[in-house]
Order: sequence, then C-alpha cells, then structure tokens
Amino acid sequence: MRQINKVAVLGAGVMGATIAAHLANAGLDVLMLDIVPNALAPQEEAAGLTLESPQVRNRIVANGREALKKLKPAPLFLPEYLQQIDIGNLSDDLARLKECDWVIEVVIERMDIKKTLLTSLIPHLAEGAILTSNTSGLSINELAEVLPVEVQKNFLVTHFFNPPRYMRLLEIVPCTKTDPEVVRGLADFITRRLGKGVVYAKDTANFIANRIGVYAIFKGLEHMLEMGLTVEEVDSIAGPATARPKSAAFRTADLVGIDTLVHVANNSYEYLPNDEEREVFKIPAFMQQMVEKGLLGNKSRQGFYKIDKSGGKKQIFYYDYNTGEYKPAEKPKFASVTAVKMIDDPAKKVAMMIAAGDKGSEYAWRTLRDSLLYTLKRIPEIADDVVNVDNAMKWGFNWEIGPFEMFDAIGVKNFVKRCDSEQIVVPDVLRGIDSFYRFNAQGVKEYFDLGSNDYQAVERPAGVIDLQILRKAQGVVEKNAGSSLHDLGDGVFGLEFHSKMNAISGDILAMTQKAVKRAETEGVGLVVGNQGTNFSVGANLMLMAVALAEGAYDDINMMIKQFQKATMSLKLSKVPVVVAPFGMTLGGGCEYALHASAINASAETYMGLVEIGVGLLPAGGGTKEMCLRAVEQAAHTGIDVTPFIFKYFQQIGMAKVAMGAAELYGMGYMRQADSITMNPERLIADAKQKVLGMAPNFRPRRAAVNVPAPGRSIAASIKSQLWNMQAGGFVTAYEMEVGGLIADVICGGNVPAGTPISEDYLLQLEREGFLKLCGNKKTVERIQNMLKTGKPLRN
Repeated sequence: MRQINKVAVLGAGVMGATIAAHLANAGLDVLMLDIVPNALAPQEEAAGLTLESPQVRNRIVANGREALKKLKPAPLFLPEYLQQIDIGNLSDDLARLKECDWVIEVVIERMDIKKTLLTSLIPHLAEGAILTSNTSGLSINELAEVLPVEVQKNFLVTHFFNPPRYMRLLEIVPCTKTDPEVVRGLADFITRRLGKGVVYAKDTANFIANRIGVYAIFKGLEHMLEMGLTVEEVDSIAGPATARPKSAAFRTADLVGIDTLVHVANNSYEYLPNDEEREVFKIPAFMQQMVEKGLLGNKSRQGFYKIDKSGGKKQIFYYDYNTGEYKPAEKPKFASVTAVKMIDDPAKKVAMMIAAGDKGSEYAWRTLRDSLLYTLKRIPEIADDVVNVDNAMKWGFNWEIGPFEMFDAIGVKNFVKRCDSEQIVVPDVLRGIDSFYRFNAQGVKEYFDLGSNDYQAVERPAGVIDLQILRKAQGVVEKNAGSSLHDLGDGVFGLEFHSKMNAISGDILAMTQKAVKRAETEGVGLVVGNQGTNFSVGANLMLMAVALAEGAYDDINMMIKQFQKATMSLKLSKVPVVVAPFGMTLGGGCEYALHASAINASAETYMGLVEIGVGLLPAGGGTKEMCLRAVEQAAHTGIDVTPFIFKYFQQIGMAKVAMGAAELYGMGYMRQADSITMNPERLIADAKQKVLGMAPNFRPRRAAVNVPAPGRSIAASIKSQLWNMQAGGFVTAYEMEVGGLIADVICGGNVPAGTPISEDYLLQLEREGFLKLCGNKKTVERIQNMLKTGKPLRN
C-alpha cells in the first residue's frame, strides 16, 4: 500500500471537520473541500463580493475549519494544528486530489448524493489512492456501483465514530472488489497513526456498533414502558452499574442527538425487513413528538434531560414521557445499584446486578438478556466473530465489557438456566459451551468461533503488550495488593498498578523501590504503566484522612518520606525508567511521571499537579521538580528564573490539568525527548521500546546539589500578588496561605536568590509545608469532602 502523507476530506460539517482535525493531530497534511454557496451572505454582499469571489466560494469549508476552534471537547490536540488543514471547494479544487494518498467522503447520508460525488471524483484520483466513505450504514457495494473496477479495489467504508479524537472505534467495511491488501494496510495505518480500534464489519445496515447499540437503547425503551420506570431510573441502571458508560442510555441519546438516533433506528427498520426483532426499531410516539418539538438533546440544550441555571443554581430536569413535561431530577436509588458501586471489576458488577432481585436488577436482566441474545444471532450477519463485536461495543459505545464478555460474566450456563425458567428460547450453541473466552494451557487467550464451533486464538496485533495475557501466560515476578512486577521480555521489567482507581498507597510505593532494584540487578530497564481506566488519580486520600483523624502526624511524615523515596528511586535509577501515563494522571501519578528517565504518554493523557484541590501541596517531589526545571530552563536560555517560577507556581496553584499529552510539552511536564503514543493498546510496548533504545548509552542521574535557589524575593512577589487577589475577593485567606507555602517551597525557602541548595533540601521543604497544611482544619474538610463527593471543596 502507498504511504499516506496527505488526506482529502470531502465535507466540512461537524463530522468532516473533526475527522480532518484528528488527521492533523496525527501529523498528516489535510485538504478539506465542501460545496460552493449558491447565494451571498449579507456581509459578503455589503463588502461588494460576488459568487465568484474566492472567499465566498470557500465560505462553507472555511466556516467548518474555523468552527473547530470553538468545539467542545476540543477536536485538536493543540490549536496550532489547525494550520495543517488546507481548504478548497468541490467545484474548483477537485484536481488537487491528485496530491492526496487517501480521500475520505463525509457528505450527507444520502445514497444519491454520495453516488453523484463519487462519480465526479473518478478523473481526479491519483493512481493507487485509497477512497473511503464515512457512511454510518449505507451499503458499500451499492455505492461502489458507480466506480470503475480499478477504483473499487481501493474503495471501502471507514466509519469514524463521533467525536473522532475521543471515540476509538473505526469500522472498516470492504466492498466485494476491495483488495484485501488495501484493507490490511489501511487498517494498520489507522491503528498505528490515528490510534483507532479497528473492527471489520459486513455490508449490513448500521454495521456493528450502531446496530447493537441502538437495538439495546430501543429495547431498553420497551422495557422501561412495560415496567413504568422513569428516564432517570433507567439511566441509573443502564450505566456503570451494568458496565456501561456514565452517559447510560438517555444521556447517550442526548449526546449523539435524538434526531440522529431516530435516523439510525429508521434505517434499521427500513433496510432490515428480515430481522426477527425489526419492530423494536419502531420509534415510540413520545420520542417522535420530542423530535417534532425540537427536543433533540445537547444540540438543542434539551432532550431527555435539560439543565436550568436560572436563579444562580444548577438544576437538572428529566423528560417525563407520560406528560411531555420536565420534572426535577431526584437521583433514584435501587439497592442493587448502590451495592455494585463499590465493585471495580465490570464482570462482577454485571453478575451481581442481575442477581440482586429488586426492580433495578430485573430491568438490568431483561435488557441485557434481550440485547445479548440479539447480538448472538447477528453473527455472521454483521461480523465474523465475537471479538469484533465486543470490540465494537467497547470502543464505539464505551461499554466496559462487550456482549460476549457479558455472557461470560453472567455465566453461560446460568444465563441459559434463567432463560429456560422464563421460557425464553435460546440458540442451541449456548447449551454446548461454558464460555466465549478462555485461556488455554499455554496461557493463550482464545474465543469461541461460531463458524467452526471451536476455539480460536485471539489475534494479538504486533507491537501490543497485554498485561492480562502476560499475567496468564507466565505469571508475575512479584506482587502485592496494589501492584505487580512483570517481566516484559528483553530485560525490561514492568511495574503495574492495580489498586482502586490506581491510587498510590504504601503497597505501590514499596513495590516501586523493589522494581527499580530488580531492574538494576537483573535487567536493562523498567516501564511503569498499567491498563486500567486511568494511570493514577493520585495518592490514597483515605489513608491520609485516617491519619489526620487520629492526629498521627509522624505517620503522615513517614508516608511522605516513603513517597519521596519511591519517586527519587525512579529518578536516580541506574537503568532507564520510562513511565507510560494515560487518562487521568493526577497528583502523585503526575509526580511518578515527572521523576522518570523519560515519559511515553498516551495521546489522551490528562496530567496535572492538583493537590491544592484538597488544600495540600505536591510533596512527592512534584513542587521540588518544578523548581529544578525552572532553574534548569533559566540556565539554558539565559533568562531570569522568575517567569519560569511564576508559570509553574500558577500551574500548581490553579491545579491546571493538560487536556492531552501534546499540552504537556508547553507545561514543562514533558520534554522534547519524551514521546506520545496514539494507540493506547501500544502504550506499554512503545514504552518498552523506549527503554531498550535508551539502555545502551544510559547515564544515571545524581541528586542535584548546588542548585541556585530562585529565592525569597520571588516568593515575596508571588505572595504580594496573592494578597492583591485576596483583597479583590478572588482568593480566600486560606487559599492565600496554601499559595504562600507553595511559593516558599518552589522558590527554595527563605534564602536569598542564588543560594546553593540541594534536591534533598527541597524535598524537606515539601514535607514541612505539607505537614503544616495537614494541621489546618480547612484542609481536613477538603480531604473529607473529596472522599465523600469525589470533588474538591471550593470556598
């Protein structure tokens, strides 16, 4: 397959523009084209422009590109990546497609319009260029009818899910003439370069994820009406309680747009005349009325939910489908839902939820039962195997586990037994197997292949290390309750966190020092990473709260010392240590990354030193590290240290969190030698390769000494600004106190500028400042509030 360097995106609506944005995120050059307007806008007419003026002819596409700056969540890693998107129009610039290696059609979801556009492209495509359609469910083979056979060889569906930056799923659907090598090559490129999770679907209406996901929503509607549940009650069950996202059913509908959901359901109903569950896709009357009234979800600011901010207080309302009116949200509570909140394992949550016996549990069982049976019957219609289906639902609808993994969580035999008791007919295949997934005697993960009625090995893509499979295949080197040490091969060890939310506790701190020693004596390097939901939400606040309640300040001091020893062991390791952060990497998690020899971050890494949210300062080496980095940058640039100190103080003081790894360079948390991985499945393997690349010429670091302190004059300047902010009512006296302590530490204490200080001295300042804040009642309140609500307390 030809190398892909430049991509054309045809269509500048929200979907086309955000696909273009993500291609730019991946470093590709993008050409975005859209139609020419057929009338002047008032401001164009006032400016004396005509329909032939270039700015008029490119107005639609220019507006699409400009809109990327305002979209939330941000479609671009960095605003400057917008410069990689060039624009034009479909009347004047089709000849420029010759420059492009891949052309993506993203116009309106109408067969006739897509066919007309595809026909017009034929003379302008470069030889061997790939042509794809972003259709969400139209037939690829029908679209291919208008293309010559030579073009059909390079033609397929690449269905991005919205928003493209954040949704991992990309469904690939070839036509009958597509060259298999083109499919393989493009899938590999999309996986590596764009970071997508690729699944292979069949040419059926709505492909895999929308077919199953929309069925699950509409079947849930049916059971909601039968059981007399409210929208709010259903969402309390159909979210994390059943291993699905927080958006559950109706918040998901609001997110994607109720009109869009209706469109997809109508497609299923129209194009699936032989589907045994076709009637499920009929739109309920109340939902049709919502569309007619413009209650479309987030895009119209009211759908199944709306938010009222009048009166200065935020109030959430849900839609009452019986009256057509909105009612105040009441946060319904089912005993079953409450019970599973403390469970992290999604499989255990599902099993517990359906066995609980209350009304919430009954709804969970009915909806999962019907959705799982429907999904089972769709193979091989929509996909060849259970793996593609499970991945589609995890990557496209953010289910924690896929439908066939849910079968295993419930237990296939238990599922069949309960269906039999309810006189629900189940396919014969369910009576002949124990599970859809298993590990064989060699530790290889296998899935049950419905085509051959036998188990097949789950394909492991090149460049991927799966810690679960590694654990099954060869066990772990060492383990405690919160962490494990793995042998990643080639002399590289891997330290994995697996505590609740990967919060850093004594177990992880102790294992960190053991891991470094093991790597130093038996290997060539260490990777610190895991494959949870987030890298780490920070230190374990529960332990802190218990110690504070008992007034055990000596114990707190020892905990902080232990934390600092762990992070410093990473920094001073005699072999390279690469930390592989992803998702939330907060507080102590950020401090682990800052002390690594190098960082290999997932593109979606949300990192920051956020301790001020609970009234504390970063004391695992984070404040110290930013002081050292400020001094280092000042020395390298010949600039006074003050602006660097102010920048890092502000980041800590405002608990600033990067909204992606690309922002971490500008924040000083990542350096130019650090790297970003687009595909999260490759993160551990890429970090391992970074270790191996560094190992032959690695020069261990020493604890810093003779560091010129930024000094008390800079701290005084920061405190002066804090005083002004307090006088203006922007910060409280308490927040001024916390900020003043952070200023003292990051400036090197009460010493004149240039005084030689050491890294150990800065760590001591951190501990002293931390302990002083622990003695403040407001800090205790903030920690308790965080544990209770999950949110920092604001004064």
